[in-house]
Amino acid sequence: MKRNLDRLFRAKTIAVIGGGTWCDNIIQQAFKIGFDGAIYPIHPTKEKIQGVKCFATINALPTPPDACFIGVNRHATIDIVSQLRKIGAGGAICFASGFSEAIAEDKASADLQSALLTAAGDMPIIGPNCYGFINYLDRIALWPDQHGGQPVDSGVAIITQSSNIAINLTMQQRGLPIAYVVTAGNQAQISLSAIGEHLLSDPRVTALGLHIEGIADLSEFQQLAANARERGKTIVALKVGKSERAQSATLSHTASLAGSEASARALFTRLGIAQVESLPQMLEALKILHCVGPLASNAIASMSCSGGEASLIADCALGYDVHFPPLSETQKTNLSIALGPMVALSNPLDYHTYIWGHATKMTATFRAMLEPHIALGILVLDFPRGDICDQSAWTDVIQCVIDARDQSGVPMAILATLPENMPEDLANALMRANIIPLLGLDDALAAIAAVSKIAKLDIHDQPVLTAKLPTNARPLTEESSKQRLYEFGISVPKSTSSTNIETLGAIARNIGFPVALKGQGIAHKTEMGAVVLNLSDGETIETAAKSMPCDDFLIEEMIADGVAELLIGVTLDPAHGYCMTIAAGGVLSELLTDSVSITLPTCSNEIIAGISSLKINKILSGYRGKPAANQQAIVDAALSLQNYVIANAGRVTEVEINPLICTPTRAIAADALIILGDKDD
Repeated sequence: MKRNLDRLFRAKTIAVIGGGTWCDNIIQQAFKIGFDGAIYPIHPTKEKIQGVKCFATINALPTPPDACFIGVNRHATIDIVSQLRKIGAGGAICFASGFSEAIAEDKASADLQSALLTAAGDMPIIGPNCYGFINYLDRIALWPDQHGGQPVDSGVAIITQSSNIAINLTMQQRGLPIAYVVTAGNQAQISLSAIGEHLLSDPRVTALGLHIEGIADLSEFQQLAANARERGKTIVALKVGKSERAQSATLSHTASLAGSEASARALFTRLGIAQVESLPQMLEALKILHCVGPLASNAIASMSCSGGEASLIADCALGYDVHFPPLSETQKTNLSIALGPMVALSNPLDYHTYIWGHATKMTATFRAMLEPHIALGILVLDFPRGDICDQSAWTDVIQCVIDARDQSGVPMAILATLPENMPEDLANALMRANIIPLLGLDDALAAIAAVSKIAKLDIHDQPVLTAKLPTNARPLTEESSKQRLYEFGISVPKSTSSTNIETLGAIARNIGFPVALKGQGIAHKTEMGAVVLNLSDGETIETAAKSMPCDDFLIEEMIADGVAELLIGVTLDPAHGYCMTIAAGGVLSELLTDSVSITLPTCSNEIIAGISSLKINKILSGYRGKPAANQQAIVDAALSLQNYVIANAGRVTEVEINPLICTPTRAIAADALIILGDKDD
């Protein structure tokens, strides 16, 4: 059920229920931000709270409040929510904890959450276990603590599931205008996605930042991303939490390569969401988006009056997907006119100090770098301390940057290599001029890479393939796994299984020597000594079988002309859907960090792009004159694997081919694992 959040977030009247410090703080913060509506403290015995007249009961209120802060214990919260719903309140913040987020400590908490939802009915509630929200646009705060934000006319919205992180983000001094800060709590009724959808519908909101611990409803999250794209607004996400499934996986490499972190990354890529790795990166990315939106490409031009700074940004950029295009002839010509013959011309540019203090020449230099193929121009400039130094010569440069931006139409940023070297008042002034104040080399470059990636994404509208985890999940034998994949068009070696060691030699002769001998029912066969290759006679086969820790064997033809080995697997992550992993295979799966994850369903182009991003692709493409693998055969195998997963969605939790032996003509599943369960309807 979609609930109307307008009254809650644009409240004209606020009710505060409870008598503790938190409720006192709510009233203080409402006054501090400049809330000009009515405030109704509710307390059975107090006459006033913070000088505001109290009402003894909810029913004594003169009018149903638009927004309510409930600052009482969890049991009393349920009854109060019911009363507020009955009188027609616009919505409530449930501050108390001890609901479903505490189920590990208190089994009764799930029942309390169910009772809370029943009490709320169609009245919106945020939380429980959350601080509330601050609307800096309309000067409305239901917030029981200090915060560092200021009213704005437009800005970014930020949603987090952590109240402390929300407080910390409001304290930023980076020049980022924040329109809303909202804590989602345990999302009992209103999800992070629903809050995000409401905030993005406000035309004064320029972008959305999400600090995500978990996605409650995948389809709702996909709709949020789609709606953001329709409005031309970008979402920046910081996803926290490692996958317990990946850490505890023992049956396949795929599960450890494609844990929740990798599958979340694949999901965000699919949905056109910029992903960052830290809170500072998120703030820097939001500044870029607020000023200019997502960058058209990752092509940037850097300018500084120091060779050290030019080298530093070039070296730092190696760790991020950003590009310094070589200077064009037009750039070189115009730079030579502005700088004279003593300056070596390059990108990043060290323009030396010859023109320092000459506004016309500085503007001409900056303008010369800003050709149409540049997505962002960066002036590297750390400002002196304002308390003991004179900043005037540095602040004079700002107008040169503005003029160069206006003349070229190319977005501009001023980047302080050290965050403390950009005072907040200067950062705010730059934002007002639509010049992006970037703080810290690494965080700035990471943010640039994140927001420039959006332009080259092939964003899907097709829903992600997802399912509940099946019950009674169990692994199939290698022979059974291969047979099922073969039925979906995946090539497999000729093979026969047997539990009789004495028959293995005869089976091998029928297949044709040399052969491989494998033990079935064993995870990670190589590590357990359950794989022996290139066996060429029956006696050696029997000896090898007797040394294996099993009594079920598979005799298989050897694939002799392999160019390289890949791993292709799919895992089910209930939070992010089915995710395909393509990686270097065989023993290299553990030795190399070389994998790509793709959310299903996918297509040929995405698979080709994923393979191209792997280090092992050089070998697949024919390294140093060696034969190349048949790439179409690899793509066909991946698509066939996807078809198997789609046909068995809700039953299959993992399927892995490792290795997929890639030859000049074929792609053969030399080993396979499928884990199937009973579909949970």
